[in-house]
Amino acid sequence: MIETLNKAFCALPGVGKKTAQRFVYHLLERNRDGGFELAKALVDAMEFVKHCSSCRTLSEKTLCAICSNDKRSGAKLCIVETPTDIHAIEQSGAYTGKYFVLSGYLSPIDGISAKDLGLEELQQKLRTEKVEEIILATNATVEGEVTAHYIGNMAKQFNVRITRIAHGIPIGGELEYADINTIAHALSGRKDYD
Repeated sequence: MIETLNKAFCALPGVGKKTAQRFVYHLLERNRDGGFELAKALVDAMEFVKHCSSCRTLSEKTLCAICSNDKRSGAKLCIVETPTDIHAIEQSGAYTGKYFVLSGYLSPIDGISAKDLGLEELQQKLRTEKVEEIILATNATVEGEVTAHYIGNMAKQFNVRITRIAHGIPIGGELEYADINTIAHALSGRKDYD
């Protein structure tokens, strides 16, 4: 049983054998109540959390809190790779539109196609809803850029504004510590100074 539990914890990203072993022994030796609480929470989440029928994020309801919020504008649609990307953007408080979650990125080598990312659903959404702007917020990786390019080309037929989030030097960052790709993105994504 202990080895099975170790393997289960290793299924989590970033958790290796040593970390999994620490988790297991901590729960068994010091926090059995916490272990039962964790087990119940995991079972409940696996059973009741599904994908939002509109944006594809994780939700306990058919429509997530953002999609069901009448104060959120459906005219802007931010395309992200994962539900955690939504969380990061929401923490900024700077975005009031809605989202579409790809749950990955295009990667023919890994067998991930446009169909796997729900791009047919996105196309249908653009066809039937009044989307005025698509904000491409995929990661600044080769796969993220390819995915953004693919979606941008697909969206052009719907006469919507297509924008890409800026990538570059973070607030408080210093140029001398930035890598050359970050500096290149920052320069190419520059905008007029007000």
